[in-house]
Amino acid sequence: MSNNVLFEIGIEELPARFIDKAERQLKDKTEKWLADAHIEHGEIKTFSTPRRLAIQILDIDERQTTIAEEVRGPQVKIAKDDEGNWTKAAIGFTKGQGKNLEDIYIKEVKGISYIFVEKRMEAKRTEEIMPEFATIISAISFPQTMRWGSDSFRFARPIRWLAALFNNELIPFEVARIKTSNITYGHRFLGEKSVIGDALEYESILENNYVIPNPKKREKMILEQIEALEKEEGFHIAVNQELLQEVRNLVEYPTVFFGQFEENYLSLPPETLITSMAEHQRYFPVLSEEGGTLLSYFVSVRNGDRQEIDNVVRGNEKVLRARLKDAEFFYDEDRKHSIPFFLEKLETVVFQEKIGTVSQKMQKIKAVAEKINNRLKLDAETKEETLRAAEICKFDLVSDMVNEFPELQGVMGEKYALHYGEKENVAKAIREHYLPAHASGDLPETTAGSIVSVADKLDTIVGCISVGLVPTGSQDPYGLRRQAIGALRIILEQKWDISIEELLEISWGLYGLEDEEIKQSIKRFITDRAAYILTERGIGQDVVQAVLSKEIGVLHYAAERAEMLSGKRNDDDFRNVQEALVRIMNIGKKHAEQHINEALFETDSEKELYSRFEHIKANFLEAEKQHCAKKALNELNELAEPIHAFFDNTMVMADKEEVKKNRLALVHSISKLIERFADMTMIEWKQHQ
Repeated sequence: MSNNVLFEIGIEELPARFIDKAERQLKDKTEKWLADAHIEHGEIKTFSTPRRLAIQILDIDERQTTIAEEVRGPQVKIAKDDEGNWTKAAIGFTKGQGKNLEDIYIKEVKGISYIFVEKRMEAKRTEEIMPEFATIISAISFPQTMRWGSDSFRFARPIRWLAALFNNELIPFEVARIKTSNITYGHRFLGEKSVIGDALEYESILENNYVIPNPKKREKMILEQIEALEKEEGFHIAVNQELLQEVRNLVEYPTVFFGQFEENYLSLPPETLITSMAEHQRYFPVLSEEGGTLLSYFVSVRNGDRQEIDNVVRGNEKVLRARLKDAEFFYDEDRKHSIPFFLEKLETVVFQEKIGTVSQKMQKIKAVAEKINNRLKLDAETKEETLRAAEICKFDLVSDMVNEFPELQGVMGEKYALHYGEKENVAKAIREHYLPAHASGDLPETTAGSIVSVADKLDTIVGCISVGLVPTGSQDPYGLRRQAIGALRIILEQKWDISIEELLEISWGLYGLEDEEIKQSIKRFITDRAAYILTERGIGQDVVQAVLSKEIGVLHYAAERAEMLSGKRNDDDFRNVQEALVRIMNIGKKHAEQHINEALFETDSEKELYSRFEHIKANFLEAEKQHCAKKALNELNELAEPIHAFFDNTMVMADKEEVKKNRLALVHSISKLIERFADMTMIEWKQHQ
């Protein structure tokens, strides 16, 4: 007979956004706990609803695995005195391990002799260890926690019951003054209190009490009911995956229903209706089956069965009607004003107290955008559109609609800009400058949107870091990591021939930033994000670091260099080149730059190397100017043979000091040129493995 364990934490309505992460933590921490305790087991199942987190451990062994552990003590020269007797150090070591001097044996580790003892951990019965699960409950972390009663224990919400069983036997422990039992609770209104007779009965007992504890099963039920509703009514229900996961975590027993709202509200922008339904009411919007036009219906999920469902529908329709009436009022009121009206209001809206107002931020965005415009040599119309978008890009932030629905920032900016007579590309750029919405989100399509987006993100990064708002650990309140990745993705996608360092110079110049330490901090922050982007493209960390060792430069050129070198790591045909470039860099990096005197060359090989180097250098720099990685690497390839000939026929460390220095100057110069492509010494070349 197999042994199975169940733990359930009964909670007072967990927020939906907490549940998935808490369930993952429960599984991860339990697996580690069992591994550390040397307890073998089979499958682990986790469950979660708004009112519970639970875990089943199947086919768990009755006892721990007996472990023999080798413990190293001090070196023999410390453990024994000159006469070969055990010292106090040896006696103390064995005593601390619960062993005797007779248990000592000696082994060598890296040529040094140490004393050892072997400890055997006697296996306990698994049931004896299971009460330690209390520590797992205490270790689950949440974005926000609370205390209740007079206890100091903290959790996301108050714990109301604990169930813990080893097969059919109670596992006794206590958390937050709640003692474990074999009792669970069904749906708050439809279910009842139930005794769990055996750990394996858990899921079936709850399902009989209108609780579907498996979140994937709840999600599947919702999707099946939505599909059935679509077939029955002949419309299409737009299911957003994030909203679906949130909705499944709001209910224990899902029942899908649909309601209706007045058609006159369809005159509002579709984004307004969808946001009002999805963000505020957790409703799914309904579209026509043919053209995907928004219809005057909504779909929601009830936590319960279909009993009195008509009343539920009417109640939800009433709530949504009030929401849409507000949205209609805000939309009409906003359109009575003008862009200058909103811009004036922004002069008193603080972006960040140490940085300034949103109005001041827009001035900086425009200044950065103008310099990017000039560097990219854009046509007059695009320049005009970009600057206009930059100077008004935040105007909708003080509109009533965005105040009510912050998720619509930029979206309403586009709508209102068109209403006020702005050009289509200007209006589109206002929406696009918030893109990407997340690290892997969609990028702007227009040039104006791309430039304003990058200018805005760079300004936020430089401004925040310059006043000490540097992201730490999981804390990044201004989303600087996301903003940096977004800006770099745009620059890479657009293949801008402008270096990242130059863009940073433009941005921090507007802040009058002179502190070199802060500048370096900003550069490191951006470089780390650039490294992340390149590794996401499948490029190894070593290659990424080799390419970014000095600076990022023109990002698409850096990416092309990294991709080329990544492909060369396993290329046997490149081995001869790689060995030459690495060899000369290993020596050249150690020496300072100095003048090369041709008159001091003595051997044909050094003369030939210098001659080829001067020719190749000119071609390499031209390829670099064109940002052509393939051509640049091909030029470096031409150095391989003269480098090998140089080392085969010339003694770098010559007896004559001036000759030696001159040869080192040549080696250093070649090394510096190679380094402009990448630091080849940092790459783990696979041909050598």
